Amino acid sequence: MEFERAEGADRVRYPSADRIGFARLTTMAFDGVDLRPLRDQIMAKIADGTADAGEGLDLSLIAQLLGDKPTGLALQAEVLAFHQLFRSPCSAEPPTLRVLALAAAMDMGGNTPIEFLLEHSGIELLTLYVVDGVELPAPLPDHDVAIVIASDSEECRDALRKIEGAAPHWPRPLLNPPHRVGNLDRDKLHRLLHGIAGLDIPATEIVTRLQLSDLAGDLVPPDSAVADVAAGRQFPFIIRPRGSHAGTGLAKVNDRAGLGSYLSERPELEFFATRFVDYASADGLFRKYRIVFVDGNPYACHMAIAARWDIWYLNAGMASSDGKRAEEAGFMQSFDSGFAMRHRHALAAMAERIGLDYFTVDCAENKGGELLIFEADNTAVVHNMDSPDLFPYKAPQMRKIFEAFAGMLSRHARAARG
Repeated sequence: MEFERAEGADRVRYPSADRIGFARLTTMAFDGVDLRPLRDQIMAKIADGTADAGEGLDLSLIAQLLGDKPTGLALQAEVLAFHQLFRSPCSAEPPTLRVLALAAAMDMGGNTPIEFLLEHSGIELLTLYVVDGVELPAPLPDHDVAIVIASDSEECRDALRKIEGAAPHWPRPLLNPPHRVGNLDRDKLHRLLHGIAGLDIPATEIVTRLQLSDLAGDLVPPDSAVADVAAGRQFPFIIRPRGSHAGTGLAKVNDRAGLGSYLSERPELEFFATRFVDYASADGLFRKYRIVFVDGNPYACHMAIAARWDIWYLNAGMASSDGKRAEEAGFMQSFDSGFAMRHRHALAAMAERIGLDYFTVDCAENKGGELLIFEADNTAVVHNMDSPDLFPYKAPQMRKIFEAFAGMLSRHARAARG
């Protein structure tokens, strides 16, 4: 591969493939744009041999956005076999800063959607995919600061190990180091955060299909993992396939018959099991919050309100309820003096133990007023795609998060130069 040597011997300018990118394509899909004509256009270029690697990776994402995950992942594997470095659109020329994001080869939800955070920042984003059978470039691509965007998932294990091996000799600041990202999966997070005053995080255990089948048939030995989850409570508990995202396969099982029915509909061999916590407010509604941490400081991202415990923002009906949106606006506007102040000690202790430069937490408040933690990760979507007419209070809050993130990157780069 030809390259241009940058200032210093530890970095070079490798050719990067330009792409439309995650933020623009996802926004188009969110806004209801039909991506099929663009898909067909890129496929035609592939057929006549004029498509480049960036267009191939865009096609992989388009396929996933259209619901064809297997094809999307197959396209991604083909592209990454011969090219690993990609450049996202940048709002300034020349850029104010150059960031190298270290990604793993997996589905579109498995890496931090960092493009949303940097889209209008004037910071250039280069994404280097760390893939099996290909060593990290030596020297590394030119950058001012690097950040790991791969997740704590089975598909990312090899990529995280490879980055961790190179981390002690990294020539620039390396944010979200792999050994800390590796603490975020559900079965490890509760052990990491256990004992923090004012924080409630139910134990999550990995259980096998056989163990669950035994529980459904009342054959569980008292020292098994699933018995620990159900001990003293039995049912109900929450179950989901291990490694699943966005609520796929998530259910509350109320009894053995319900567990048996659940297993009859799921093909997976391993699951996460967690005790169920009824966190409904006095009005019977459930309230779930997403908090973004940047450099240890918490920021409100969104608040979802629904009559169901398994809330996601998109199933909470926020767009159709003036009252819910008014409550979310109040939550954002009073966050620093309200929610963040009320839970300041738990939030600070959690940020310190997790130790990442950037991550998100999905949480609620239990009936005792404690901070109830559902999950923490570095790959949740933090965006500004919502309608400014329906959600006029969101854009200022999102800009606050984006500016904090860009400011954090700049501070680390300046400190390294200093």
